[in-house]
Amino acid sequence: MKKMLLFLLLLAPVNVFAYSARNIIAMDMDTNRVLYEEKANDEHLIASITKIMTAVVAIELADVESEVTTTNTILKSFGSGIYIEVGETMKLKDLLYGLMMRSGNDAALAIAEFVGHDVDTFVEYMNQKAAEIGMKNTKFINPHGLENNKGEGNTSTAYDMALLSSYAMQNDIYKEIVATKEYVAKSDKKTYSWTNKNKMLTTYEYATGGKTGFTEKARRTLVSTASKEGKNITIVTLNDGNDWSDHKELYETLFSEYQRVKIIDKNNFEIENETYYKKENLYLKEDVYVLLKENEKEDITLDINLKKLEAYENGEVVGTIKIKLKEKVLKEVNVYVKLENVKEKKESLLKKILGWFKHDK
Repeated sequence: MKKMLLFLLLLAPVNVFAYSARNIIAMDMDTNRVLYEEKANDEHLIASITKIMTAVVAIELADVESEVTTTNTILKSFGSGIYIEVGETMKLKDLLYGLMMRSGNDAALAIAEFVGHDVDTFVEYMNQKAAEIGMKNTKFINPHGLENNKGEGNTSTAYDMALLSSYAMQNDIYKEIVATKEYVAKSDKKTYSWTNKNKMLTTYEYATGGKTGFTEKARRTLVSTASKEGKNITIVTLNDGNDWSDHKELYETLFSEYQRVKIIDKNNFEIENETYYKKENLYLKEDVYVLLKENEKEDITLDINLKKLEAYENGEVVGTIKIKLKEKVLKEVNVYVKLENVKEKKESLLKKILGWFKHDK
């Protein structure tokens, strides 16, 4: 009987995903498709991964070359910091490096006060941006992620933070900051030399950015991003004591399981049996790729929707194409129209104008 029981145990399926995170998600940053998740929509404290939103709002609303002079507001900061002094002047861009690389809570307050004119207004901007992105289960009460004396802090979900990470990585300034391993910043009083707290950048060759977080109540939180062979993925873990290893292991699994598949070649693009725009050329601005497992390729369909416009400009959007995996939309791209003989029409108009000048003579 014991031998039979042992045999049955050996035959039982083994869960290859043995991650220690309470909440985890992996998302394709190019389509926001969820590639893996466990309890990804549970709301929890998020600690300093909050600062991703702080950086995004600051970059979008202010000139990063602006000079920022700190006020007494930074004295409310505690925990991790860049240790800037009251009355010290530093470029906003350098404060953002300190915010993301060193998780500076003092930098977060200085940025919020400068961009929002006061911290509370800046937090309103953070929540507005969250709603705009589609972060339905997120609430910010401060720009740094620490809990207040009532134990209240910023709350979100792994899913919402993955949406934010995917959105943020579309911004070149943000992308450059979070990918930086070492940085030297100068204020009007001193020089700072920082190394990035995100160990993924130095321990995983495909890492491209992210943000660490920790408080006693939230425990370890981590957002990371990585790219390999055109596959761009973000992973978020909440309350994960083994986050570095979990992120690397999940990246390796997903990079192996998923292929980057070209669905539409822009150079060979045409819509079969299309007659309304027959005198013009319909085109896409770029090739269309999605991440797919081998057995998913046959389930891809294209849902093409063209608008029959009576009048349209050269380069105008005249339709969309939805790339669907079964019934789920993975990506939507615009279809543009190029008028025939646009160059010839312009040359004809130019000749006509020149003819007027000749006639005047």
